[in-house]
Amino acid sequence: MQALTDWIRIWAALAVVLMGAVAVSAQPAATDPLARARQLYNAGQYDEAITAAREAAPRASSQSEVNLLIGRALLERHRASRATEDLAGARAALGAVDASGLSDRGRLDLVVGLGEALYLDGQYRSAASLLEPALEQMGLLSPAAREQVVDWWGTAMDRYAQTRPPDERVVIYDEISSRLRLHLARYPDSSASSYWLPAAALARGDLDLAWDLALAGWVRSTLAPDKGVSLRTDLDRLVTQAIIPERVKRLVDEPDADAAAARFASEWDEAKGRWQR
Repeated sequence: MQALTDWIRIWAALAVVLMGAVAVSAQPAATDPLARARQLYNAGQYDEAITAAREAAPRASSQSEVNLLIGRALLERHRASRATEDLAGARAALGAVDASGLSDRGRLDLVVGLGEALYLDGQYRSAASLLEPALEQMGLLSPAAREQVVDWWGTAMDRYAQTRPPDERVVIYDEISSRLRLHLARYPDSSASSYWLPAAALARGDLDLAWDLALAGWVRSTLAPDKGVSLRTDLDRLVTQAIIPERVKRLVDEPDADAAAARFASEWDEAKGRWQR
């Protein structure tokens, strides 16, 4: 299972959606000097958002909101550029935020930003520990923001698990499964949960459960905002590139591995076909 994370995260990272908006100011949009910066941030225009936030800083009522927005935008820019100065700048901006002056949503955005900074710095267990309480405050976030927090938490836990001995990994993947089953009960449209449940089962070596959970996620995917397009692509890749090869490896009396893989692929296609739109 060591190779599981290597290829899964390459493509899964590309499917991660943008975070929700940073803390909303109590001022009306027309008089809020940070309104334009927020719009640019939410549109993914991070260079422009940073410039607009810095220009608005002298007029803003809360410098903490300015620093929070700049810190979050620098993190997103770092994800694209991998520029070390962006990550360092994000840490400095987030560290300058006075959380006492933020709304509940603002404090949650700060926690998520700090967790993201730790994640991008390779501190996966620390990032997961920081993000985990946020899983209990999902009602404050938009569906897209909820999905990213869940995916980052699952990814951080997965990457941490890869650094531990095999017996410890099982416990970590059990924790991922337990937490995300609860999240899925609250938010049945969670694509991140529907992906991580079979991925965690696969990492534990329970291939039959991984297969069944992947199919359950496939059927459940129609609840997602995009009607399951992204999740079905992810699950199809998980099954065909990880679950099926692992199932083939476990066949001790199968002389033709290619034929066995084709048989499993046909079984998967047939199961999917019953639920195609």
